[in-house]
Amino acid sequence: MRAKATNSPAAALPLGALLVLVIGGFMAVLDGTIVNVAVPKLMAVFGVGSERIQWVLTAYLLTSGAVVPVTGELTDRLGGKRAYLAALAVFTVGSALCAVAWNANVLIAARVLQAIGGGAIMPVSMAMVYQIVPRERIGTALGIWGITISLAPAIGPTLGGYLIDRFSWHTIFLINLPIGVVGVLLALLLLPESPQKAPAGFDKPGFLLSVAGCFALLLALSKGEDWGWGSCPVVMLLVGALFGLAIFGLWEAGHPEPVLDVRLLRNPVFLASLVTSCTTSIAMYAGVFYLVIFTQALQGYTPTRAGLLLLPQALVAGALMPVGGRLFDRIGALPLALPGTLLLAYTSYLLHGITLDTSFGSLALLLSLRAAGLGLCMMPLSAAGLNTVPPPLVSRATALNTLARNISASLGIAYLTHVMQKAEAFHAAWLASRLALDAPLVPWVAAQMRVLLSHLGVGDAAAGSAVLAYLVQREAMARAIADTFLAAAAIALFGLPFVFLLGKGYVERTRLEELRRWGGKEPA
Repeated sequence: MRAKATNSPAAALPLGALLVLVIGGFMAVLDGTIVNVAVPKLMAVFGVGSERIQWVLTAYLLTSGAVVPVTGELTDRLGGKRAYLAALAVFTVGSALCAVAWNANVLIAARVLQAIGGGAIMPVSMAMVYQIVPRERIGTALGIWGITISLAPAIGPTLGGYLIDRFSWHTIFLINLPIGVVGVLLALLLLPESPQKAPAGFDKPGFLLSVAGCFALLLALSKGEDWGWGSCPVVMLLVGALFGLAIFGLWEAGHPEPVLDVRLLRNPVFLASLVTSCTTSIAMYAGVFYLVIFTQALQGYTPTRAGLLLLPQALVAGALMPVGGRLFDRIGALPLALPGTLLLAYTSYLLHGITLDTSFGSLALLLSLRAAGLGLCMMPLSAAGLNTVPPPLVSRATALNTLARNISASLGIAYLTHVMQKAEAFHAAWLASRLALDAPLVPWVAAQMRVLLSHLGVGDAAAGSAVLAYLVQREAMARAIADTFLAAAAIALFGLPFVFLLGKGYVERTRLEELRRWGGKEPA
């Protein structure tokens, strides 16, 4: 039996339909991280260098980001169910082509196709949640749907490493096929039909400007460290992206059928929701990205052990998101988002104190506390803003929400990586200065090192210097990663003032004002 959309406050949640949307969202988010661990294997299999194989990751990032702005238009024209089915089918076909790729070029092309579907799944599925769930229970529904965001990034590296070690690189793509096919069949059975907007003139200039601007910006952010932030290609990409997106915003503001309705940013609650969602997204990805580097590159963890470290935080966030969503339906966003944001910032600050000797248990505990903050605040922050958007505009709002979070995550990782590299150079220079030849402990350390190396059968004095330089660089990198968490805490706190605009009373007044402003219907 098909689930039916309802506006009755007393109606039960359409759990079957929500499960279908969770399946698609989980696959899309998982695939953004599961391939990362396969890079060395793919280099060996296809006989290409790191610069070439990195495009397997970059192509997915760029394409999935560039396709997001048109998902609102796609959802309105096809209807939510058809748009979701199309995205899931394209993603599944792309996964199959990735699995049978015979060279790097074919794999990159297949990843582009896969990303077209994967990039559309998240905003379309979020829009579908608003179509099939009454507004009075939207927090609970988004809490269930949001489990994908917390679990998939943590599971991806561990699952990818396990599949490659036990089977082959093909399995990281083949695993999507049965899930995708089952997802399509369940979507046909369980998702309700949704209304389609009458065909109108497609905004081709807006489409081209959005794709070009997002593509250029994401490419510059992903390659800035490799090519150099001051290099000609990166500067040209950034300037082109800024000009392109500025022209896009001006064009969309005056277009009757915009691809991405920037007029929604006039809504103060929706704008505050976007800002706070972006700052929490940056803090969330920082915890995953830099701790994987810290534990594997510096503490010597295997990919599986590093993945297990991330699992408790994913379980905590996944358990709390439905709870936070349910509480949001009763008390609104502010009582949840305020302590959640403060806890996220405070635990990020505590991670500033990690060292090479920090134990697995201590890291897991800190990450779990941090995840509790994320679980409390992440879904209420998004839901508060989307709840003030008139129903006919929700698909456009979810596209704007997803695009903002994608770009902010890329921008945040690029900024934090820059902070890490600058901090690493500073700490390396400071530590090296402590090892000046006239320092009191240096002769003793050098003597102990010579004894150790002689026991290992190494008598070369240069080897001792190399070991000492390695230890200095290792400590400098550890301190630099710790510094990035201080920056992540500051970013989380940056969104704190905007949280106070998400009180339940102000959200409801804004919702009524927005309905009156749009005339209770989609604007012409």
